[in-house]
Amino acid sequence: MSTAIAPEAPLQLEGYMSPKAVAARIPGMTTGNLAQLRFKGEGPRYMKPSAKVVVYDWADVVAWLESTKRDGTAEVP
Repeated sequence: MSTAIAPEAPLQLEGYMSPKAVAARIPGMTTGNLAQLRFKGEGPRYMKPSAKVVVYDWADVVAWLESTKRDGTAEVP
């Protein structure tokens, strides 16, 4: 009787998105806007696994969007 070793489950990346995918889901947002927000430290949290790769967790993007809610135009962010 041989015992087969089950292969490891693949990494689940369902909630992770590229800047292009994030920009496509937020009306009016562009990848350039996201880059500026990263530069200024004002946008959603992101991960940078290598020098040229930026990845967003959709939950962090939603949390950032929620933090921008306003009740009126006179409010100071």
